[in-house]
Amino acid sequence: MMVKLNYKVETDPSKTARAMGRTLKISRKHTIEICREINGMKLDKAMAYLNRVIKLEQAVPFKRHDKDVPHRKGDLKWHAGRFPQKAAGEILHVLENAKKNAEYKGMNTEKLRIKHISSNKGFTIKRYMPRAFGRASPKYQETVHVQVILEEFY
Repeated sequence: MMVKLNYKVETDPSKTARAMGRTLKISRKHTIEICREINGMKLDKAMAYLNRVIKLEQAVPFKRHDKDVPHRKGDLKWHAGRFPQKAAGEILHVLENAKKNAEYKGMNTEKLRIKHISSNKGFTIKRYMPRAFGRASPKYQETVHVQVILEEFY
């Protein structure tokens, strides 16, 4: 039985559009950093930012998970950064879904901003890799849930 996830923020359904990505096979640390960076941005600006990250043109500043993360030059305003392409692509898909939900509701998609975006730990996929002499080593893959709430600004 699957558990129904609720959104962390209660909003007025007539003024907001939302979307959720469930069980995404991406890094939780990368997702946290991307969500922190694009929270509060205009939707078009956030999508352009994620496309630049995927093309390796813009680094995401790693402020929380910055141990052994190399320095990046450019207008980063922080010492450590990376290019989490896989996580950026998955979050971009969730943002596109939220944009389509807003369009379906009749909202102006040119005037949308990210009111709330967050990532939660999903469930762990447990597998085992066979080894020599009849042994097996565990191979776990963690998943991530991402939720986005967009609102229209004036």
